[in-house]
Amino acid sequence: MKKLVVQILKIAAFLALGILLLYFAFRGVAFDELATTFQKVNFWWIGLSLLFAFISFFSRARRWMLLIEPLGFEPSFKNTYHSLMVGYLSNYALPRLGEVTRCVTLGKREKIPVDSLFGTVIVERVVDLLMLMLILLVLLFSWMEKFGAFFGEQVYGPIQQKFTELFGGTLVFWLIVVSTVLLILLLIYLFRKRLARFSLLRKIKAILIGILDGLKTIYRMKRKWEFLLHSLLIWFLYILMTWVVVYALEELSGLTFIDGMFLLVIGGLGMSAPVTAGIGAYHWITSRGLMFVYGFSLETGSAYAILAHESNSLLTILLGILSYTLLIISQKRITSNKPES
Repeated sequence: MKKLVVQILKIAAFLALGILLLYFAFRGVAFDELATTFQKVNFWWIGLSLLFAFISFFSRARRWMLLIEPLGFEPSFKNTYHSLMVGYLSNYALPRLGEVTRCVTLGKREKIPVDSLFGTVIVERVVDLLMLMLILLVLLFSWMEKFGAFFGEQVYGPIQQKFTELFGGTLVFWLIVVSTVLLILLLIYLFRKRLARFSLLRKIKAILIGILDGLKTIYRMKRKWEFLLHSLLIWFLYILMTWVVVYALEELSGLTFIDGMFLLVIGGLGMSAPVTAGIGAYHWITSRGLMFVYGFSLETGSAYAILAHESNSLLTILLGILSYTLLIISQKRITSNKPES
């Protein structure tokens, strides 16, 4: 009962934070103008964006299978895909809960150690981060004056200012962080035998070993080129699904593929915020990016943010519910077909 209450409180807290960010995102928006903008939306482009997103889910599932195979397991595509979508659905309850959920779901279905699956997810995240950094470098080199100014003034600047206010300078902040990490590592090393007695720490150690195994899989992978191809395809589809939404709004229809990359990067920053599915954070940074960099009205930027975020969220939730339902039905069939002992 206590765990249930804690989980409910966590969900409520993240949801409340998201609602607060939504307030800041839409503060100052003229809702009558926003409603007028929505009346002229071409939803065919939204449908095309969702098609790209749908294909990217399949590519992600296949890429995950490639990471799992070096561990000595060959999960079915069906179970891998459904586990992935159930994980995405879980993210709408708590941020990053989906990473755990999809590993547990697939682990139970395919009899794979969950700790090892965590390692493959870490590999995914590292590769995705590298892909995002590559896109960011392309943006900065293609138009430093435009995109560099936005990241400097709207992202890095406020963070640096906050660090300066708290610690008196960024150098002091990083000295504190590095010193703290080194001190923790030293204490862990000195008291490692005593710490090994605690079951929680043993579990953490098992997870870390699983992560290490996951990182090793990329070197033992037989189909490295297929893995690379899927990684490139996934992010190409992400750019496309982000970009084509601009054609749903006449005011944004002049934006190019490079501009779609910019919207993907800043949208990714919003989605990585510690709120449920990037609610509020995505809307704020995307609408301000369109306003700051391109000079569009706040209403136009907000309309784009709503169309891009809510359409993708609706698709993910529906597919997640469908996958969850199909997994339950499949499990019941397996159970009913087992011979009675």
